[in-house]
Amino acid sequence: MSIFNSMKINSSGLSLERLKMDVISTNMANVNTTRTEGGGPYLKKQVLFTESLVAAKDTIGKKKSEGVKVVGIRDNDEGLREVYDPDHPDSNEEGYVLFPNVNMVDEMISLINVQRTYEANVTALTTSKNILKKALEISKG
Repeated sequence: MSIFNSMKINSSGLSLERLKMDVISTNMANVNTTRTEGGGPYLKKQVLFTESLVAAKDTIGKKKSEGVKVVGIRDNDEGLREVYDPDHPDSNEEGYVLFPNVNMVDEMISLINVQRTYEANVTALTTSKNILKKALEISKG
C-alpha cells in the first residue's frame, strides 16, 4: 500500500465533485431553455460515477479502491414541464411549451451537498498531507 493512496482517493473525489458542480451550474443556467441545437427543451444532466477498483498486488482475487471514476454524463428526459403559453415562439399547435425538467430548489440542494462533500475531501487531503509531513519530521530527528 502506497503512502499516497489516500491522497489519490481524495483527489479523485475532488475531481468528481468539481464536475458535478459544473453540471449543476449548467442545469441552473438552462432552467428556461426551451430550444436546443438538437431540438426540444434542455434536458437535465446527471453525472454517473462508480468506485474505481484495481487488483491488489499482494493478494489474489482481491481488489482495492482507488477512489471514484466518472462513467459518463446522462440526459434525464423525465418530468419535462408542459406550460400553456400560446404566445411563446416554441409553443405547439395547442399552445403548450415544453420547459426543462430542472428544479432550482433541487439543484441548490445538490449544489450544497456537492460543496460539503468537496470540503470533506479537502479536509481529508489536508490531514493526509499533515500526517506525511509529521512522518518526515520524525524521520529527520
